Amino acid sequence: MAEKMKIIPLGGLDEIGKNMTVYEYGGEIIIVDCGMGFPGDDMYGVDLVIPDVSYLVKQRGRIRGLFITHGHEDHIGSIPYILKQINMPIYCTRLTAGLIKLKLEEHGLLKQTKLITVEAGEMVKVGKFYVEFIHVNHSIADSVAFAIRTNMGVVIHTGDFKIDSTPIDGDVIDLGRFGELGREGVLALLADSTNVERPGYTMSEKAVSHTFERLFAGCKDRIIVTTFASNVHRIQQVINAAAANGRKVAVSGRSMENIMKVSTELGYMKVPKGVLMDMTKIKNQPKDKQVIVTTGSQGEEMSALYRMAFSTHRQVDLGPGDRVIISASAIPGNEKTVSRVINELFRKGVDVVYDRADMLHVSGHACQEELKIIHALVKPKFFIPVHGEQRHLRRHVNLAMEMGMDRRNIVLPEIGNVIEITPKTIKVNGSVPSGEVLVDGSGVGDVGAVVLRDRKTLAEDGMVVVILNFSAQNNQLINEPEIITRGFIYVKENEEMMKELSRVAMNAAESVGAKRVKDLAEVRSAVKSAVSSYLFKSTRRSPMIIPVINRV
Repeated sequence: MAEKMKIIPLGGLDEIGKNMTVYEYGGEIIIVDCGMGFPGDDMYGVDLVIPDVSYLVKQRGRIRGLFITHGHEDHIGSIPYILKQINMPIYCTRLTAGLIKLKLEEHGLLKQTKLITVEAGEMVKVGKFYVEFIHVNHSIADSVAFAIRTNMGVVIHTGDFKIDSTPIDGDVIDLGRFGELGREGVLALLADSTNVERPGYTMSEKAVSHTFERLFAGCKDRIIVTTFASNVHRIQQVINAAAANGRKVAVSGRSMENIMKVSTELGYMKVPKGVLMDMTKIKNQPKDKQVIVTTGSQGEEMSALYRMAFSTHRQVDLGPGDRVIISASAIPGNEKTVSRVINELFRKGVDVVYDRADMLHVSGHACQEELKIIHALVKPKFFIPVHGEQRHLRRHVNLAMEMGMDRRNIVLPEIGNVIEITPKTIKVNGSVPSGEVLVDGSGVGDVGAVVLRDRKTLAEDGMVVVILNFSAQNNQLINEPEIITRGFIYVKENEEMMKELSRVAMNAAESVGAKRVKDLAEVRSAVKSAVSSYLFKSTRRSPMIIPVINRV
């Protein structure tokens, strides 16, 4: 019987985020990445979305390790929540380990978790798997791809990558190693699909440094720069431009402070002596000597830039004489929140620089020609596109076919699919439980479809509470029902409707009959149905109806 490897994506397909892929071979399991997703507009109150790992919980005895490609939230954000269900060693590079360590400390998991750092170019043996770390370029330092080797052959998992010939740290992607593996023979390739729709090549990170130099030179304003906190190289360029123009740098925002601390301690960021200042002290500097690096590039409501824009930041008050540079592009779905912050900054008289044509941001993901280079070097027998929405995955399938691959050797996967690979075949053979688990505050998985539906109703149509007081002796209504509304209508301007609503509720309650009033469920149902029907006919709205019955 031919040997088999199973590849099971638990996230990162038909979505941007929540990346997680399971590899099974010889009765053992390794996992690549453990990311979170951002909640959709219809997920009221939800903080983040993590993969459903119920399959892995059942298989926990076979799991040999978790391997992380890089330190972005969509690849490490679920780690604390998953580790509470499955204790397993984590293998990653140094900067990634530093960021994961912060999460583990916050959740009280550091002591019980085995965190193993591996350098690019090294290989780790776990069970029947040999995992080689291959250096790639991305929008965060210390990113790697994996060559996963078993007795069956080699599978390459690229993680997020681009080909940058002039990276900030001078460390280019190890294309030579991809080529060597391709010559040896690669069984399957799983590759990043995010930018597959874009022709050509992704611009080098170094292109942004020239923009910063131009925007800083001769500027008399205070400069505030916002970017992704994890983009160590981008922050380094801001610091370099500030130092070159005799400016001091302060940092605002918890995630930005954390990344600065970790990256400087590990040597991934080099800050010239005397350039970095505390937020409370930089205010004493002249405006043309200040630079503030802040969170909030996506318009997040709790971020430092948002608070600056809406005058709720305790230390920074923006206005004329300030220049805000937004060095990031809006993640799909965040365009409205980013625009809202930009408009508020303009309203305050701030000089806002955000045009993408000004080379303020470059992507960390490979465009078409870079993807073709990887396909050409690796020459995989089988191909599985990952990390993208449906349109990205399908376009990547077409690109692979343009490179000469047989469509029968390509699987277009869905989350939960069990992709079975033998030395000669690839196919989908069944599925495992998968999907989304919602995190709301400290609650994990206790918000489901019913709760979200209720929150949607409350958000869109509000709530009507009907309070009915019955006599415990004769089961008769003691007084007229009391009506309380929230988020529905302004009561003082609708007194007639409130009276009619009370009458409708009373009639519904009395129609049940005194003998049956003991069945509170029947009373609630009758009142809810009558009130709901009346309100929809009167207002074309469907608020949540909550009957409250008291026996006095």
